[in-house]
Amino acid sequence: MAITAAQVNELRQKTGAGMMDCKKALTEANGDFEKAIEILRKKGASVAAKRAEKSANEGMVVTKVSDDKKTGVIVEVNCETDFVAKGDDFTNFANQVIEAVYSKKPANVEELLSDEKLKTNMTDLLGKVGEKIEVSRFAVENAEDGVVVDYVHMGSKLGVLVRFDNSGSAGNELAEVGKDIAMQIAAMNPICVNREEVPKETIEKEIDIYKEIARKEGKPEQILEKIATGKMNKFYQENCLNEQAFIKDNSKSVGDLLKGFNSQHGTNASIKLFHRFHLGDEKK
Repeated sequence: MAITAAQVNELRQKTGAGMMDCKKALTEANGDFEKAIEILRKKGASVAAKRAEKSANEGMVVTKVSDDKKTGVIVEVNCETDFVAKGDDFTNFANQVIEAVYSKKPANVEELLSDEKLKTNMTDLLGKVGEKIEVSRFAVENAEDGVVVDYVHMGSKLGVLVRFDNSGSAGNELAEVGKDIAMQIAAMNPICVNREEVPKETIEKEIDIYKEIARKEGKPEQILEKIATGKMNKFYQENCLNEQAFIKDNSKSVGDLLKGFNSQHGTNASIKLFHRFHLGDEKK
């Protein structure tokens, strides 16, 4: 049967697929609208197979925190191009993902995508935009006696989730300070909260580098250890969150900021951990 332009346009409006794809699907389905949609969905699955080897390093980072600030989630959803990442379809799907993670708290991405509706929506989106779509990682945090704070940088390519413990009755006030600390993490990219958390292999590598540099500068062998120790203190100040200079007032450290808060509110609040998701970083 002859396929009209109006039919093609209607199918395109409903599915978002290309004009030629819609025409081919309607022709194959002999004008049956529902069958044509099914054909396009199957095509989406076939496109997924073709895109499997492609790199999906664009996308967006999304966060959600409960009204009582006790639970927070952060998700990274990826596609291949910035153009698709900025589209409403991709944004809507990313929001579906964050809601699914928030409500179901799956253990991993595989469990998340065992949700048939979400998996179908991802396949449909892939068929519509013609790009690889993936949920690369997420984190869920709960703070029973504390707060969870989020921050997403403009453009949604960088997001942070921070868990604070021991907020006592000053949870709302801590959340306000927490926003500044979340922005600190986004801007300064610390590797951990405290120096005790720096991996042993990282410390050994840094010390070896500092010693070798001093050795090449002609420094005596017996003082290399002392030089390296001094350099490591600088390393900790630059890379451990509590020791970093606070970006809004570099006369104090982030640790000093929290000490001042605790003194003012009679609390013992501390930064338990943080997640910093940045598009293009190695996915964990």
